[in-house]
Amino acid sequence: MKLYLDPGHGGSDPGAQGNGLKEKDITLDIAKNIRNILEQGYENIDVRMSRTSDITKSLSQRTEEADSWGADFYLSIHCNAFNGQARGYEDYIHSSLSDTSLTGKYQDIIHTEVTKLNNLINRGQKKANFHVLRETAMPALLSENGFIDNPDDAAFMKDPLWRQKVAQGHVNGIVKAFKLKPKEVMPSAIYKVISGSFKSKENADERVIFLKAKGIESIVVTASIAGAVWFRVQAGAFNEKENAEKRLAEVKSAGIIGAFILKENTASLPAESKDYPIVGKTLLSPEQMNKYAKKVNPNAINLGFYYTSFGEHYGIRGDIAFAQAMLETNFLLFTGDVKAGQNNFAGIGATGDGASGASFDSPKDGVLSHIQHLFAYSSSKPLPPGYPLVDPRFHLVERGVASAWTGLNGRWAVPGKNYGESILNIYKSMLSDSIQDLGDVLKEIDR
Repeated sequence: MKLYLDPGHGGSDPGAQGNGLKEKDITLDIAKNIRNILEQGYENIDVRMSRTSDITKSLSQRTEEADSWGADFYLSIHCNAFNGQARGYEDYIHSSLSDTSLTGKYQDIIHTEVTKLNNLINRGQKKANFHVLRETAMPALLSENGFIDNPDDAAFMKDPLWRQKVAQGHVNGIVKAFKLKPKEVMPSAIYKVISGSFKSKENADERVIFLKAKGIESIVVTASIAGAVWFRVQAGAFNEKENAEKRLAEVKSAGIIGAFILKENTASLPAESKDYPIVGKTLLSPEQMNKYAKKVNPNAINLGFYYTSFGEHYGIRGDIAFAQAMLETNFLLFTGDVKAGQNNFAGIGATGDGASGASFDSPKDGVLSHIQHLFAYSSSKPLPPGYPLVDPRFHLVERGVASAWTGLNGRWAVPGKNYGESILNIYKSMLSDSIQDLGDVLKEIDR
């Protein structure tokens, strides 16, 4: 299924404005979330966006591109405005179409799914003679996701969690309308227990026989090391590191002192990300992080360097911690209880009901506290030396209680349902943006 996804407005055309928001920014964020959820989670879906950044693009350019590509469905994302008086969600198909047309049936399904999740007043299913509905060769729908000049609707729009729910509602509708199938979720890594490496297969076979006598099943696999073929004895492969560590202990108890665990990544990030760990390497550069924040908030301060350096020092995934900071601060706009001058990018101590939480002397200390707080949740080890403890709530955390980002649900944020998933959705968007940027560079080189 080929989906042409059109975040309304962009570039010199901000769209509707109100309450410190611009329609072009809200629609782009919702659309990116729709794309990421579909591409990461479903089979046989090809998504093309009219824009992935803040660029100017005419309506005719958008519809002609969708037509020439041969899209199966055109989805245009918008926000509404009406003198601050109106509220709610509505969607449109072309005025010439009947309710029982194929497009009308798609509208029924998508409208139902979006209104289940968006918490907005339901203004109903409507028809209009909009360009993107009239000039497209395929079924097309335009959704109006709240009134940006209404303070109540705008309060929803400022919340990244709400924008992700809106995206999920659109996705649920598309999945039902086009009968998309979910991808099989692969583990993020496989942990293999290596019980010896030999240049001779005979020696490897002897190790297998030895381990079998000790009650440990193993196999011989080949590996290329420094250009030479080696025969490795593998005593199991596990999705869970804990199970691999148990097997490793058994192998060592059998007398194989040099055995070790080999971690093999199966993907950069699995679609569901249920067990994606907090501990690990930072993949994105400081520049990529800063650029992502500025796409939503051009005035965002540069924090990427601190998240990279402190993340590496404590073994925490600094780029995902940065995504968490974007969630907590609404892309450093600080629209919640915590204010910019507090340098509190993780909402530490902001427990709701107006509690503003902790304050830090500098952005550097604010990021350091954030990483230390994640370390407390993800590890029971002592803090590594090198920096003073600046997290005021470090000792209040049950150490090592959350090894994965989804383990923060109901702990870091209360009630916090889907809190970890929301962090990872932002991170997926960061990865997709970086991949897109690098792809543009490749295209420029190849011209």
